[in-house]
Amino acid sequence: MVGRPSVSVLIDTYNHERFIEKAIVSVLEQDFPATEREILVVDDGSNDGTPEIIRKFARHVRVLRKANGGQASAFNAGIPECHGEIVAFLDGDDWWARNKLSSVMAAMAAEPSVGIVGHGIVIVGRDGREQSEVLRDGFRFQANTIEGGKLFRRRGAFLGTSRMTIRAELLRRIGAVPEAIEIQADEYLFTLAAVLSEARILPEALTYYRMHDANAFQLAERAEPQKLRHKQKSLAALATSLWQKLEEFGIDRQVRRTVVDYTRASADQLRLLLDGGWPWETVKTEWTLYRIVHPEARFSHRLFKVFVLLGALVTTPRGFYRIQRSLTHNSLYRRARQRWLPVPEMQHIQKERRAGS
Repeated sequence: MVGRPSVSVLIDTYNHERFIEKAIVSVLEQDFPATEREILVVDDGSNDGTPEIIRKFARHVRVLRKANGGQASAFNAGIPECHGEIVAFLDGDDWWARNKLSSVMAAMAAEPSVGIVGHGIVIVGRDGREQSEVLRDGFRFQANTIEGGKLFRRRGAFLGTSRMTIRAELLRRIGAVPEAIEIQADEYLFTLAAVLSEARILPEALTYYRMHDANAFQLAERAEPQKLRHKQKSLAALATSLWQKLEEFGIDRQVRRTVVDYTRASADQLRLLLDGGWPWETVKTEWTLYRIVHPEARFSHRLFKVFVLLGALVTTPRGFYRIQRSLTHNSLYRRARQRWLPVPEMQHIQKERRAGS
């Protein structure tokens, strides 16, 4: 490669022998000049056939193989090795639409004040069915105010690993990711990037996010306790690390709360499910999550939620979540909820189901 690439594509992978080839090929087939991009694959200690598959692309990619340490350690190993002025991230089990790089690079070239660009996503289910999710409004924001933090809180899903493209200068300012955040290091990066600079969300679905049995973050409803424990510890470490880093950057306390509350409450929810606690903790945690996720909920739905949480006051957290899980799998209850009190739609997201490609 002659000269410095304008963009580095950083692919993190661990035991993705079923998926890594499609991820790499989707980058090679971009409608973006190959001379202006490089591809770096960080293999986080795979012990399946992933290394052999990556070797097939030796002419097109650089490979950094390391001992297994989680996503944060993979990012910390790979980011300093990126030569581009911009870094686009891709998980080894996802893949990109053909116009991904050209779209995000055009957006960054047009708006130098934007430090991070995200976009819509196509969620590919275990059965192959697809659902696209794109943003309806609020495409540009900065999470350094309470209002900006509220916009970020409901738009962070459009900035996850295989969606986020960040200026290298901004990544250097953020620094290393705390390695206790093993499975959601992307949120550490995109949260700080959105606080320190303007963020832009493109109204297109440019990443295919694959659901499968080995997803580290998107766990099945009946996930094993050790996987839930792993996720809980990573979320707790993420919340603590973000709070400390935002304080270090001089971000107002109320803004920090706005940005971090959802992550902290998600960690608390898993802690209560696994270890128990006080009933009032269940109420506080569930209400925090509810008001963040469903700010536009109708009065009747809010009233129903209050009624449910009154029940949480007279049972243990473990008992509450056991009952909740039982009701979720009860077909009669699901039909009644769908008819009389359906879950509020997120008005800022446009969803469309379609047949698998």
